[in-house]
Amino acid sequence: MGTGNATAVATGTASRRRAATAVAGALLLTATVPLVFRAAGSDGVTPVPQLLAFLPWLLVPAALALALSLAARWRPGLFWAAAVLLGLTAFVRPYGDDAPAPRGEPLARLRVLTANLEFGRATDGLLATLRRESPDLVAVQECDPERCAAALDSPAVRAAYPFRLLAGHGASEGSAVLSRFPLRTDGAVAGELAMPRASVTVRGHRLRFQVAHPMPPLPACLATWRTELGRLRDLAATRGREPLVIAGDFNSSQDHAAFRAVLDTGLHDSAERTGSPRTPTWPARTTPVLGAQIDHVLVSGALRPRAARFLDLPDTDHRALAVDLELHAAR
Repeated sequence: MGTGNATAVATGTASRRRAATAVAGALLLTATVPLVFRAAGSDGVTPVPQLLAFLPWLLVPAALALALSLAARWRPGLFWAAAVLLGLTAFVRPYGDDAPAPRGEPLARLRVLTANLEFGRATDGLLATLRRESPDLVAVQECDPERCAAALDSPAVRAAYPFRLLAGHGASEGSAVLSRFPLRTDGAVAGELAMPRASVTVRGHRLRFQVAHPMPPLPACLATWRTELGRLRDLAATRGREPLVIAGDFNSSQDHAAFRAVLDTGLHDSAERTGSPRTPTWPARTTPVLGAQIDHVLVSGALRPRAARFLDLPDTDHRALAVDLELHAAR
């Protein structure tokens, strides 16, 4: 009886170790594949771009795999998990250049707000935020004609923001620019969702204000997503000396190569510059515990971010982002 019990215990232990090894291997594979693409500077194919959006959170399955490998006495798993944890930790740090901030007294100060209203559902929340935050320039995505566009045309909003630009039709395609400063239409970045651009005169100084809203990296939209982010990158690369702001829902984070290519033109991420490089903006229902920062305000060198705040709006899956900027002379 004693021998039989010992054999059964040994068999059970071996079975549990095999199960732990299998689970650890699956978890490590899930974390390793996007890590390899991140290191290679590529977004790959589905499901890699989707996993890259949550790269920092892959530390959780990697740590669990380390614990399971230890319990199973699986030595290769221990080394594999340690390597994955080190690699993920290296890439969690903020991405961006260390160019010096502009010096001297600013020519002007302004507040920029970007908000995705999720098919216009968060229109009331946007109106309340405009009253509370008093931004000078506003980029609105998913501005539907029935609620959002109609509300922005109200006397109260027109009094506060006499200059505006609306583009696109439908619940998801519509975008808007609101401004306290004079503006004129300055073209657009072509995309499935409207991405208008305005030339804004801020206290006698001109800057270009571009709304960003490329398609999300869904399996059927990956090529479009890459193309539209590439067009934003081309705009940034050919911007000239005029200050540039690109604000909106980029549907990408700093772990996407297509987004890093935009930053590599010399633009700065305002949230990163003000110490919030990983604060999630989507999905709003799980932030700040879990999520990705896909809403950004990118600025050229003549604009210095001084503060960035993430704002909760009801009835949308995005958080809004408000950034205080200083405009300096172009270098």
